[in-house]
Amino acid sequence: MGGSISRRGVNATMGAALVAAALGARSRPAAAAETITVLNWQGYGTDEAWALKLFAEHTGITVRHDYFNSEPEMVTKLRSNPGAYDVALINSARTRTIAADGLIEAIDLSQVPNAKDLTPALRDHANLTEGGKHYGISWVWGMNSLAVRRGVVKGADSYAVLSDPAYKNRAALFDDAVTEVGIGALMTGQSINAPTDLGAIKQRLTAMKPNIKLIWSSESEWNKAFVAGAFDVAIYWSGAAARAQKRYNLPVDFIVPKEGAIGWLDGLSVPSAAKNKAAALKFINFMIDPSFYLQWAKDAGAAASANAKAMSELAPDNPIRTIHKAEYISALQFMSTLPDERRKAFVDLWSEMKAFYAG
Repeated sequence: MGGSISRRGVNATMGAALVAAALGARSRPAAAAETITVLNWQGYGTDEAWALKLFAEHTGITVRHDYFNSEPEMVTKLRSNPGAYDVALINSARTRTIAADGLIEAIDLSQVPNAKDLTPALRDHANLTEGGKHYGISWVWGMNSLAVRRGVVKGADSYAVLSDPAYKNRAALFDDAVTEVGIGALMTGQSINAPTDLGAIKQRLTAMKPNIKLIWSSESEWNKAFVAGAFDVAIYWSGAAARAQKRYNLPVDFIVPKEGAIGWLDGLSVPSAAKNKAAALKFINFMIDPSFYLQWAKDAGAAASANAKAMSELAPDNPIRTIHKAEYISALQFMSTLPDERRKAFVDLWSEMKAFYAG
């Protein structure tokens, strides 16, 4: 879902060899150098210093960045600064709306060779396409679902575990209206993006009250509370669960239960007013290249790649690979655009539930 993720240093020497091989020999003189500007969350892959250095060395293209702190801010920047950006990271839930506003243009996949290795269900996802045209190149994806304490919670194949009396005062929820209303929608067999019975969702959320120990809002808060033994079952992010396993060696199991999970997909798009569109496509192609992704993922800093080849080249025991199983994609309902009125209804319901839990 495109949030800011902390980074550690990477093995630049090994990365240089891999990425240089992928980029090939530099084909232009320094005098012909171009500069592109990328709009993204800070620290979210596209601004890895080692990668930008190699990309510049082998293509003559310098990459600069501008950042946003929220998705509405991203949209405002695209709308208010025509021509300022050449590549934009967009949560696919907003891609079609932004395209309809004329802020991004369709992308010819033949100009992005690595697109051939993208998982078809992600490459051609309805969030990224309109009228057979692609307005975003699928980049990374993840899930909001169940995380449980290994060895303590067993057989958790349903979100019903969140209201199971066996886990009284041992559960944690994410302080996000869209996610928690979405979990209730999954539990009641409804669309996470367009549920028709909020009353049924409220009933499921209400039933969780005896179990709710924590409503968390950040990865750091979740990890600290988990280490302190505050809860055993929770809603969590798949990428954060992978980092918890690999980086911190926490006994966390991530589960996609029988009801499915909430999916998110981030794509890379080209603004309609971009000044360097050919260079932008080269950079997008580089970003979905397995050689870049494998180096980025090495320190557990990456989300799951939309590139099936990249995922298959991760070590078999890498948590990014073991958690983000390809077969899960068909079990996901992906976040899509929410009309303002519906989003407000979700926020109002979640605010009511939080007050109820605290009472």
